[in-house]
Amino acid sequence: MTTKKALVLLADGSEEMEFVIPVDIFRRAEIRVTTAGVGLKNGTYAECSRGVKILPDVEVEHVGVSWNEEDYDAIVIPGGAGGAKILSENAQVTRLVSSFYEKQKVVAFICAGTLVAKAANIPDGHKVTSHPSVKQELEESKYHEQNDIMDSYRYSEDRVVVDQNIITSRGPGTAFLFALTIVEKLVGKEVVEKISPPMLLPQSL
Repeated sequence: MTTKKALVLLADGSEEMEFVIPVDIFRRAEIRVTTAGVGLKNGTYAECSRGVKILPDVEVEHVGVSWNEEDYDAIVIPGGAGGAKILSENAQVTRLVSSFYEKQKVVAFICAGTLVAKAANIPDGHKVTSHPSVKQELEESKYHEQNDIMDSYRYSEDRVVVDQNIITSRGPGTAFLFALTIVEKLVGKEVVEKISPPMLLPQSL
């Protein structure tokens, strides 16, 4: 089993497929996964965007108690408008994302989850994608007083975009490709080629 570990966040309103598919594929790749709930109004489970209830392994607020952020090689943020809003507004989440980015660990966002990159002050200039509904928010320029310039993310319509240690994707229909791209980044293409055939994926994702 690989020693790589991924932390996948979950909030009320998160998109089920964008959460479950990466978790499933990571475990097929023998990447150790911890799912962390954020601000769950029901206390123990998240009620996702289509009403599916999911019980996370830990609560993000318990970092340093029940889990240690230093143990992880990647952090993954699902979309879903409601979930993305909760994650974007959570100071612990934005601190974690910023820390993973600065330490050159994988930071991955899908759908509206890419807004969390912006909330965590992931530097402008990176190439990203997202669900079309939040494209405008990601393209908005920000003024950098120190350099006296306007800057923004470079937006792409590609299904998955890799820019240094940042991986972004578009929506539920791209969740398999998103997850497999993260797997390749963490443990290599050989593992992707091993786990893909039994899933009977379409030839073109």
